[in-house]
Amino acid sequence: MNEAASAEGVVPDDAVSGRTRYYKKDFWRHENLKFSEPWYRLQKTARLIAKLTRGKECALLDIGCGPAALMPLLLPNIQYHGIDIAIQKPTPNLIEADLLEAPIRFNGKRFDFIVAQGVFEYFGEFQSQKFAEIARLLNDGGKFLVTYTNFDHRKKYIYPAFSNVQPLAEFRADLAQYFNIDRFFPVSYNWKHGHPSKRLVRALNMPVKATIPLLGPMLGVEYYFICSPSRQEASTDVR
Repeated sequence: MNEAASAEGVVPDDAVSGRTRYYKKDFWRHENLKFSEPWYRLQKTARLIAKLTRGKECALLDIGCGPAALMPLLLPNIQYHGIDIAIQKPTPNLIEADLLEAPIRFNGKRFDFIVAQGVFEYFGEFQSQKFAEIARLLNDGGKFLVTYTNFDHRKKYIYPAFSNVQPLAEFRADLAQYFNIDRFFPVSYNWKHGHPSKRLVRALNMPVKATIPLLGPMLGVEYYFICSPSRQEASTDVR
């Protein structure tokens, strides 16, 4: 962790305990502005949502929405809602909340589609708890689309703010405790541990919705997991 990040936006736990430090609002209100323009992953996610919703009217919750850059990419049939620790421009469909201190919820609403992109890398010891909270917000027949970084990449890069670094298999196993995983595949393949920036590489990656044996674990930058509600979670849901 660099000195600037330590000085602003980080809440230190008891130094003796050695527990994880989490970045807070003062840090993210500046950092998430870097993602205000729609970029590769957002564009691919919008395409996936369009295919999965098939033009049906549905309510969507974007967890860790940042500057809500996904919203203008979605089709009119999607009722967009977002939640984040640092909302730049408050509106009725956006809620500001520290999801490490408060449950994930949105004014008592449930959703047909829930998205969490590049969020679970920051949830640390709260990962399982957040899966359970999301499961309770998902309507029967709904979909949960979550991404997670492939830390098994040939040349992995670990962003200093990450508090939840683990092998992809461990993330998937925990996710499967709360959801049925319908499909999973890389968001992109790249020799470097970053999404493609060159036009040709972006164009080649955009339609890819499959795991290529051997190449996936080594070159998959990040993975999509498309999930459905599990019967076990539905049976324990208190409404």
